[in-house]
Amino acid sequence: MEKEKYFEAKEYKNVKELIYASVQKYNEKTAFTIKHKDNQETTYENISYKKLLEEVNYLGTKFYELGYQNKRIAIVGRNRYEWVITHLANLLGGIVSIPLDKELQVDELESCLARSKADVLVFDEKYVENIKEIQERGKTNVKNYICMSKEEGYISIPELKEQGKEKIEQGNKEYIEAQIDSYKMNILLFTSGTTAQSKAVMLSQNNIASNVYSMQLVEDIRKEDVNIAFLPFHHIFGSTCLIVMLAFGVTTVFPDGLRYIAQNLKEYKVSVFVGVPLLVEAIYKKIEQGINKKGKTKIVNLAKKISNILLKLHIDIRKKLFKEILDELGGNLRFVISGGAPLDKKVAQGFNELGIKVVQGYGLTETSPVIAAENCKKVKYGSIGFAMENVELELVNQDEQGVGEIRIKGPNIMLGYYENEEATNQVLKDGWFYTGDLAYFDKEGYLFLTGRKKDMIVLKNGKKVFPEEIETLINRLEEVQECLVYGMPDSKDKNDVKLSVKVVYDKEVVNEKYPNIKMEELEAIIWQKIKEINKTFPPYKYIKNMILTDKELIKTTTKKVKRNEEIKQILNKDCEKTS
Repeated sequence: MEKEKYFEAKEYKNVKELIYASVQKYNEKTAFTIKHKDNQETTYENISYKKLLEEVNYLGTKFYELGYQNKRIAIVGRNRYEWVITHLANLLGGIVSIPLDKELQVDELESCLARSKADVLVFDEKYVENIKEIQERGKTNVKNYICMSKEEGYISIPELKEQGKEKIEQGNKEYIEAQIDSYKMNILLFTSGTTAQSKAVMLSQNNIASNVYSMQLVEDIRKEDVNIAFLPFHHIFGSTCLIVMLAFGVTTVFPDGLRYIAQNLKEYKVSVFVGVPLLVEAIYKKIEQGINKKGKTKIVNLAKKISNILLKLHIDIRKKLFKEILDELGGNLRFVISGGAPLDKKVAQGFNELGIKVVQGYGLTETSPVIAAENCKKVKYGSIGFAMENVELELVNQDEQGVGEIRIKGPNIMLGYYENEEATNQVLKDGWFYTGDLAYFDKEGYLFLTGRKKDMIVLKNGKKVFPEEIETLINRLEEVQECLVYGMPDSKDKNDVKLSVKVVYDKEVVNEKYPNIKMEELEAIIWQKIKEINKTFPPYKYIKNMILTDKELIKTTTKKVKRNEEIKQILNKDCEKTS
């Protein structure tokens, strides 16, 4: 199917051009709202687009005066305004920005600082103890430590801004007039590393700017929108979407934490957000549980059927029909983008039936990140839509079902892995980037992911099983919090495996639904439900064994399951329950 553009957008070579254009266009409009808490009193500060650029220039001017213009500045912290202006000050001055995961253990954080050869570290005061430990060890190249807020023993971002402002008022324009090399490494970003040591991905400003442009062409984000920054900025989807929102003229707010999602959605009148499936599915699960508790499941399902019939006649009454449910989400939420992993199509359909548009995007750190996405006009539940306007996408080495590996060409492809030529050459060949993800096209040209090439389970009879397909259905069970499908070596035939599942049950649901239940009884209930799921698949996809636990699966800090580590741990324990 031919690619379509639904909105007008101007393409910029780099982030500096993009930000200056947005500031000129949106000027006094609010770019960020910051919450301040002082002695039980809560106030809100609105930062306009104009003020944002002024403060970025203040900070950047001071960075230049300190001699950072050809240096590397790492950033560690929560999503907050000081993170934003540090990252933008780096980009608008051509300084290499290194967003690091705040959840990393001290040793891992130290390793990333050393491997990236960071010269300066800007950090959140919440993590000061970790930073002090790294500082005392002295194993990195970091010479200067800057705190996002005032902290004893450290210079702070507010102080540097103030000093930079004075320099600009004295006529210093070196930073403001700095020319940007759009195609040079300007961001060094570590992958989440689900199977091995994380790789450092080299990205240019043009990589990011090209991806922002392609999203502007197809996604229905409006300048009136309020976005809540759920995705961590150290994650490529989070940091690119930060730029996307600024390109659209959106107001961005910061969450107080996952426990306060519902409160924050109401508090800020949030209308749009970008999240990982774990978050999107958790919100929908809470909606369903709320409906069940009120005994309104049948009424809501009937209302959905009526609404769907009316939608075919171009009559949309969803906002009125489901007002009570939508009000629980703040009453303004209209658009959600899910990315980072496949989203359960039942969840996408459920949100859309309630009147909240949910689209799914797909990409990797190495592709800045978006490769393909559904859009405002083209949605098919379970698919990842179509390749972005400036991305050429092919499936290679397809099997008899048409499933093949995704490879792409486009301006969003990374420069390579930092100081890792061997790994770079494994994925970049003749201008093509090989993703390692398997997918197929349906008759209408929609793209559907089936799983990671490395996660595919091949049975002795040659049949292929994609764990994610089965996991999606098991995860829908009310009693299940999460699960992992894997191949257990067959004791009768060493050349074959038995499909098995490790299920983490939802303690909250189980305690409420089955008070004082014994483990064996719970196992029997969940196993019976899995056997029902088996019947929806051909026999070779049947789950034969199950482990039941209440312990969370091993994950990266971006909540991706570390499949290899989890399976290794399972196989090292002789605790398989054969049913």
